[in-house]
Amino acid sequence: MTKDTPLKAGKVAVVAVVGRTNAGKSTLVNRLVGEKVSIVSPVAQTTRNTVRGIVADPRGQLVLLDTPGLHKAVGALGTLLNRMARRSSAGADIVCAVFDAAREPQLEDVGWMQRIAGENREKAVFVLNKADLSPFFESMFHESWDRCAAGRGVKFTPKWVKCSAIAPDGGKAVLDALFEFAEEGEKLFDDDIATDYPRRMTIADSIREKYLARLHSEVPHELGVRVVKLDESEGPPKTWDVAVEVLVNRASQKPIAIGRRAETVKYVRKCAERELSELFGVRVRLNLLVKASPNWMKNARLLAEMGYLGELM
Repeated sequence: MTKDTPLKAGKVAVVAVVGRTNAGKSTLVNRLVGEKVSIVSPVAQTTRNTVRGIVADPRGQLVLLDTPGLHKAVGALGTLLNRMARRSSAGADIVCAVFDAAREPQLEDVGWMQRIAGENREKAVFVLNKADLSPFFESMFHESWDRCAAGRGVKFTPKWVKCSAIAPDGGKAVLDALFEFAEEGEKLFDDDIATDYPRRMTIADSIREKYLARLHSEVPHELGVRVVKLDESEGPPKTWDVAVEVLVNRASQKPIAIGRRAETVKYVRKCAERELSELFGVRVRLNLLVKASPNWMKNARLLAEMGYLGELM
């Protein structure tokens, strides 16, 4: 297909998937796309970039923006992530707000409701996630919305969907609701594309996800991953040799990120190489260097290289 060939028409929409951190946004996006495009972890602030996942469906195409979770910001990076989350929703056709309904509505949940009401975003889908858990605070979320709507004087009602994003069919009702709002138009991507997320960011995210799984809450919020160099060889087999810096804020954190006898680095490298090789269909070899870089989260150049600034530059 040439660049000038129009893509097949159908229902099309750009969807901003928003919500409080750890509400299950990335899990839902992966479920809707049908494969892993966004990293998942129980640790807050897992998603640090706006990831685009592309849903190909007989009804048309949805482009999902998996945004950083809104949270009480701590430090420059936290403030930046919140700003990215808010801005990414502004230009979307549909806002899909994901709520962890296994907990009572939190301040950030109400904040998204107020924003959607204030902007009069009539094309809004409210997903009450984790419906497999008990207790489930469905009525409290409806009451929170009613108060927001009354306070803003809005008359529209969002589409409410209950789901469990971890269930095999957990995304069906959400897709149905999103396609109700989608309008006829030309597809934005070919159907065989699952994401247009840059491969360097995909590599960095995979590595960071493995660190999150290994270290839990010891270092993760102060750990960044920067792909320094990617060399490709035709092989056979075709191979990517990737030089990576794992950044920590303090020298005292290096031993944690490296691990005793380098066990942590070896674990992360092995798991990430396997996942990335399967994802890209090439042999991926990672060279991980753990480096103390004080205040890297305030360094605009490093943040830009890692893709955290994006449109905010």
